[in-house]
Amino acid sequence: MPPRLATLRGESPARRALRRLVRHRAAMVGLVVVVVFVAVAVFAPLVSPYDPARTNWASIRRPPSSSFWFGTDENGRDILSRIIWGARASLLAGVISVGIALAVGVPIGLAAGFLGGWVDALISRLADAMLACPFLILAIALAAFLGPSLENAMIAIGVSAAPIFIRLARGATLAAKVEDYVEAARGLGNPRWRIALRHILPNIVPPLLVQATLTIASAIIAEASLSFLGLGQQPPAPSWGSMLNTAQRFIEQAPWMAIFPGLSIFVVVLGFNLLGDGLRDALDPRQR
Repeated sequence: MPPRLATLRGESPARRALRRLVRHRAAMVGLVVVVVFVAVAVFAPLVSPYDPARTNWASIRRPPSSSFWFGTDENGRDILSRIIWGARASLLAGVISVGIALAVGVPIGLAAGFLGGWVDALISRLADAMLACPFLILAIALAAFLGPSLENAMIAIGVSAAPIFIRLARGATLAAKVEDYVEAARGLGNPRWRIALRHILPNIVPPLLVQATLTIASAIIAEASLSFLGLGQQPPAPSWGSMLNTAQRFIEQAPWMAIFPGLSIFVVVLGFNLLGDGLRDALDPRQR
């Protein structure tokens, strides 16, 4: 159906955005990649061929074979099984970290943009101060302060990413609060909290959704970096970052120990980035 004809027939914005997303081939590739990794993480006990923590001293650093598709590590553990279980840690860290960033950043940014004045000035300066420090450096500092664990790493990544959503929510709120529908709601005597929550917040969700998808990719890289440094998932629990840390000592004798965890990080991050780009195009009101 032609876009103009669909609009004339009353096609909803959500349906129109879905149609654009489905037509976006790169986004569909990214969606398939994300769905596959999520399914692997959820059903890890069913699809994992071996126990990821079980050692086998007779199979130390074996190359990929029919028995061990991705080879084994320095303790004889199956790398494929550890990558499958490591996907849980990476995806969990990405989703929960972004959830923390949204929970912290969106209300603060909404308040800054809607209230204005000294509240906006104070929040904006604090967000700018946090953004002045590189995201990964701030996450490492917070994780080191909180202590090495996956839970603390997720908190550190979420807090470090919150200023991104504060700034985005503030900007979107400033643009939305001067729209006619907000002025009409104000003229009808709606209280300020109702205008913010019922009329402004739903209309700033699309850019937040796009940014959240892209930030999940950054959070996965951050979690792998923290685990590589010993500040994330702790051994013997599998994590892609800690697997890369171990592999650096055997890069010449057993390169497969580094290739497959690194390739997993690359593919899942690429999938989220492609999906995020597709969502941005699909939710753009200027697109037809």
